[in-house]
Amino acid sequence: MDASSNGDAQARPGVWTLAWPAVLTNLLQSSVGIIDIKVVGSLGASAVAGATAGHRLFFVLMAVLMAVSVGATALVSRAIGAGQPEEAGRVVSNSLGLATLLAVLTGALGLLLAEPFAEMFGLDGDSRALAIIYIRWISGFTPAFAIGFVISSGLRAAGDTLTPLLFGAMSNIANVFFLYVLVYGGLGFAKIGIAGAALAGGLAYTVAAVLAYVLWIRRRLVIAPARGATLDRERTRKLIRIGLPAALEQLVVQGGFIAFTTLIARFYGTRPLAAYGIGVQILSASFVIGFGFSIAASTLVGQHLGAGSPERAVQSGWRATALAVSAMSVLAIIILVLARPIARLMISDEEVVDLTVSFIHWLGAAQPLMAMQFALAGALRGAGDTRFPLVATLAGLIGGRVALACVFTWLRMPVDWIYGALLADYIIQSSLLVMRFRSGRWQRVMRPSAPPAAG
Repeated sequence: MDASSNGDAQARPGVWTLAWPAVLTNLLQSSVGIIDIKVVGSLGASAVAGATAGHRLFFVLMAVLMAVSVGATALVSRAIGAGQPEEAGRVVSNSLGLATLLAVLTGALGLLLAEPFAEMFGLDGDSRALAIIYIRWISGFTPAFAIGFVISSGLRAAGDTLTPLLFGAMSNIANVFFLYVLVYGGLGFAKIGIAGAALAGGLAYTVAAVLAYVLWIRRRLVIAPARGATLDRERTRKLIRIGLPAALEQLVVQGGFIAFTTLIARFYGTRPLAAYGIGVQILSASFVIGFGFSIAASTLVGQHLGAGSPERAVQSGWRATALAVSAMSVLAIIILVLARPIARLMISDEEVVDLTVSFIHWLGAAQPLMAMQFALAGALRGAGDTRFPLVATLAGLIGGRVALACVFTWLRMPVDWIYGALLADYIIQSSLLVMRFRSGRWQRVMRPSAPPAAG
C-alpha cells in the first residue's frame, strides 16, 4: 500500500462513525412512525389501510427525488475525496434547485390525481376515502421534503452525519406534537383525524427544511452554497445521468409495492392490508439500520474512489455490509420474539394482530438479506454504479415478490403465503449485489473528470 493510500485511510472516518448518527436518525423516525401508526390505529383498521395506501403513493412521488439525491451523493463524496469542497457546494446548490422544481411538479400531481391513485388499491369505500384525504394533505409538502432531503444527503456525502441527526430530531419532535394536537384535538386544536396525521408529517418535514435551509444560506454547514447561478447545465446533466437509474429503481420499488399491496387489498381485504402496514412499521426499527449503513457505504466508497484508493473503497463496502447484517439480525430477533405484544400495542383488532405477527415472521426472516441489499446497493451508488441496483431490484421485486404473490393469489393460498413472497425478493437481490460487488466492475463506472467551471 502506497503513502497516498495510508493518508486517505487516516483522513476518512470509519464506517461506524458515519453510520451511527444515520442509524439513530432513522431509528428516531421509525419510532415516530410507530407512534403514528398507533395513533391512526386508534381510528380503526380502515384508517390504517387508508394511511398505508396514502403513504405508499407519497413515496411514489418522492421516488423522482432519488435521482437528485443519489447523483448528489456520488458527486459530493467524489469532490470531497478529491479535496474539492467548493465543487461539493456547487453540486448541492444545483441539486437543491433541481429537486425543488421536481418536488413542485410531483406535489401538484399528488393533489390532482389523488382519487385515481387511491382507487388503484381496490380499497373499500371508507379506506379509499381516507387514502384520498391523506394523499391530498401530504402532497402539498413535497417541496419541504425535497429541501431537507437534499441538504441532508449532501452533508452525509461530505462526512457530516451528525447535523442531519439534528434535523431529524427536530422533525420527529414536531411530528409527535402535531400528531397529538391534530389527530386527537389536543391543546384546543380541532380534531381532524387522518388528515391530522398527514398534516403532522408535512409540518414536520417543513420544520426540518426551514432549519436546514437557514443554516445552509448562512454558510454554517461543512459545505457552503455556490455563488451565482443555481442551475448549471453540466452539473444537472451529471446528476441526471447518475441518478436516473436510481429514480427508476425507486419507481420500480414503489410500483412493485403498490402491485403487492393491491393484491392484498383486492383479494384478501382491509384487515390483511392493515396488518401489512403495521408490520412494516414495526420492522422498520430493524431495516432503517440498513439505511444508515447504506449511507456510510455510499459516502466512504465515493470518497475513497475520489482519493484514488479503490482498495479502501472495497474494504469499506464489505465492512458496512458485515456491520449491517449483524445489527439488523440482532434487532430482528428481538422484534420476532416480541411480535405479538408489540402488535397488540398498535391495534386492538385480534384478527389484524394475528396477521401482523405472521407478516413480521416472514419479513423478520429476511432481515440479514435486506441488510446485504441496503449496504451493497449503497456502496455501488456511491461509486456511481446506479444501473446495477436497478437490475437487481427488477429481478427481485418483479421476478420474485410480485410474480410469486400473483401465483399464490391465483392458487387461492392464504394471505400468509403472499407475505412469504417477500423472502424470494431479498434472496434474489442480495445474491446479485454480492456478485456485482465482488466483480469490481463498479470501480470503473464513473471516471474522474475535471469539475465544471463555477458560475
